[in-house]
Amino acid sequence: MSTLNFPTAAARVKAGEPSVQLAKELYAVLSDAEKIAILHGDEAIWKGLRDMFMSGYNLRPYSHGAIQRLEIPGLQFSDGPRGATIGSGATVFPVSTARGATWDPSLEKQIGIAIGKEVRVKGCNFFGGVCINLPRHPAWGRYQESYGEDPLLLGEFGAALTEGVQENAIACVKHYALNSMENARFTVDVTCAEDALHEVYLPHFRRCVEAGAMAIMSAYNSVNGEWCGQNRTLLTDILRDQWGFKGVVMSDFIFGLRNATLSVKNGLDVEACFAQQRAQHLPGALKDGSLSFEELEAPGLRILATQLEYMATRTEEEPDPSVFFSAQHRALARTAAARSIVLLKNASSTGTPSGKPLLPLAPSTASVALIGRLANAQNTGDRGSSNIRNSDVKTPYDGLKAALPSSTELVLSDSGDIADAVEAAKKAEVAILVVGYTSLDEGECIRPGAGNTIRALFPPPGPDDQAVSDMVFQTLFGDEELKSDANLAKGGDRESLRLLAGDEALIKAVSEVNANTVVVIVTAGPVIMPWRDSVPSILIGWYAGCEGGHALADVLLGNVDASGRLPYSIPESEEHLPFFDRDATAITYDRWHGQRLLDRDGVQAAFPLGWGLSFTSFTISGPLIVKPDTAAEKIHVTVSVRNNGSRAGRHVVQVYGCQSSDPAFPPRVLIGFQSIEVAAGETVAVDVEASTRPLQKYENGSWSLVAKQVSLEVGAYAGDETSVRGSVECASSSKL
Repeated sequence: MSTLNFPTAAARVKAGEPSVQLAKELYAVLSDAEKIAILHGDEAIWKGLRDMFMSGYNLRPYSHGAIQRLEIPGLQFSDGPRGATIGSGATVFPVSTARGATWDPSLEKQIGIAIGKEVRVKGCNFFGGVCINLPRHPAWGRYQESYGEDPLLLGEFGAALTEGVQENAIACVKHYALNSMENARFTVDVTCAEDALHEVYLPHFRRCVEAGAMAIMSAYNSVNGEWCGQNRTLLTDILRDQWGFKGVVMSDFIFGLRNATLSVKNGLDVEACFAQQRAQHLPGALKDGSLSFEELEAPGLRILATQLEYMATRTEEEPDPSVFFSAQHRALARTAAARSIVLLKNASSTGTPSGKPLLPLAPSTASVALIGRLANAQNTGDRGSSNIRNSDVKTPYDGLKAALPSSTELVLSDSGDIADAVEAAKKAEVAILVVGYTSLDEGECIRPGAGNTIRALFPPPGPDDQAVSDMVFQTLFGDEELKSDANLAKGGDRESLRLLAGDEALIKAVSEVNANTVVVIVTAGPVIMPWRDSVPSILIGWYAGCEGGHALADVLLGNVDASGRLPYSIPESEEHLPFFDRDATAITYDRWHGQRLLDRDGVQAAFPLGWGLSFTSFTISGPLIVKPDTAAEKIHVTVSVRNNGSRAGRHVVQVYGCQSSDPAFPPRVLIGFQSIEVAAGETVAVDVEASTRPLQKYENGSWSLVAKQVSLEVGAYAGDETSVRGSVECASSSKL
């Protein structure tokens, strides 16, 4: 009888033996029951649901496939992406969209390392928080969990977070695929043509696979007529056969598959997060022959091999528990929050001397009125599965109170009462309004009654489970809202892309009595601003994490340059967006959204992709040096960047590839970018590694360039008229 157990197998893998071979040897030691047990969550579903609904989500690791007899650790799950959701008190980083606004994947990798350490010290080895779904429409309620509208941006940030996390934990990339509707996520079928699927909605997943991601989470929705958790085209044909993915595919929680046997056959490895459909149905399927033990073995081997590979490649030293919400991690959160803030507009006003822009605030500012219901709110974003329970969150008021000199009077008006706000604004030299959204307006949700079609996915409750079953069914499918700390009955897809009526009324009233009005918008996605000409300064402040208040003060006072750039475009009107029905049961996704749609239609954005101002000014100039690297599907683009001002600042050099030969293909696509710090008066050469993949078309299983010669625009945002222009002749080398 074999004495092999997991620690012995892991040691042999670390010594150089193949993980696949050791997985086979370990699998052979499993009993038939254990071979099923490693394919789903470990906890009985009704007990798990009782704890989840009554106590809270992810208070401890969700365990999958742990076999104590052989010391197999299983997959110990913590959610994300704002940080380690496990338990409470973790560092709350800015939401992913905010981090995307830094346009700095190297900073995102640092965040990944920090999150991986915090996950690991809490007993988890699996982080389900690399969220890279492309937001086709700004109304998507979980926009904040993604990095922006562009596939290249999503891929680079997803890869950076993956690489950082996997120093300490398995990184799980989600939700695969075409998941960008919240209210209808359990019921909608998304139809997508093969070319748009590969060119627009999958490149960022492929990029993360190439970066070494060990896990993928499938989405709830259906794609082209089959649920993602059992979609052979997605899970096997593309992910494994085309991209060569060797890791684990996990379902989304509870409702992530509809047929236990089919999910095994079609490429899903783990059913999350409890013992549910597979525990109920797979024993019978093996008995009646509708599922063979050979078919059962494939996911089992992948699960074991992935765990062995993780043990062999993770950072060997265990992180000290003190890293959890450490001063170092809080400082990193503050840096990311400050770097993410986008200065959309910064004009002079009748109250600023010598026509200078209103921001940064002058040290001599005598008084500041901080106004709005979010001005002193701990508002870190969605309160669903990404929620991090940490009450140590610095609000805008906290940040300004700590940062303003003692000579400056700070008055808080956060009641939302317009008369009170006007009175405060009249007396102040500068009025700062903090407006926008909370988890009640956008975020994860389970709408009462929305999931009747999935009620049958729950196994029959035992005699001791009936009370739990009644509570769960009433909560999910009844008339009452979900009453738990997750607050999942709120949020959802946004009803409007404009600020709440009260916020717009507040902006109007305050700007009429104080010319020096600054508007800070708390949001994840684009906000349409018909009022924007009425105020001199507008910033996107995001859901900025535990240090967001300090970070906002850093930028308002000019201690940190305004360096964030929009990771999406903001249209003038809702008419310039794709069709969206948040309650749809079927919808078609094509290639046209965001800046690409605006460019196709010749419509000017209110603020284009990549837009953002600094407290200094930059000039990008030639000579433009272009060096194609066909074998690597890359182009190296070199330009000069000059800081024209008297202070250091950070700029983002953006490279766009343009073509006019194919009207069915976007006329302009982002192919590369580089965030760069430039000292006052300095000129530096910047080399941008751009990718030719966004310039390729997918047809009949192969890729080809849309045009052999492509125009290049190297500028500060999409459509920048001052861009340095050139062209390049290159070729595709992709064999997929």
